[in-house]
Amino acid sequence: MLRVNIICIGKIKEKFYTDAIAEYAKRLGAFCRFAVTELPEERIKSNTPNAAQIGEVLTAEGRRILQKISPSDYVIALCIEGKLQSSEALAQTLADAAVAGKSTVDCIIGGSYGLSDAVKSRADLRLSMSRMTFPHQLARVILTEQIYRAFEINAGGKYHK
Repeated sequence: MLRVNIICIGKIKEKFYTDAIAEYAKRLGAFCRFAVTELPEERIKSNTPNAAQIGEVLTAEGRRILQKISPSDYVIALCIEGKLQSSEALAQTLADAAVAGKSTVDCIIGGSYGLSDAVKSRADLRLSMSRMTFPHQLARVILTEQIYRAFEINAGGKYHK
């Protein structure tokens, strides 16, 4: 059974977000082994960080993210410059990863400053959720729902119409 991980920076505090993710995670149990790994967000002491400080944050967060990824994993990095895909295309991406012998798919959501170049370079796919900007907590809910939708599409289920 395929393993799907969401590896993300920061913790969700709002119950309505965690409840939504838990509901889709429960549904995903029929299709894959699903997990969310929350890594701590780096703190910047300045209210107006400069480029060097932001770079340090991205590097530190990126190092922690990369430690959670195995060399054989298929990695999807969510980033603004990524490719826009339909739900059907995401379903095909997950199916293709499984057919290619990948046992784990890692979906990466960075912190408030995004993802380090090292994480983006490691990614097999750079994916953009939308041209719009979403709070990272909501992005996790949307991503979890889209992963569930992708499995339903691949199974020929009625969830996706």
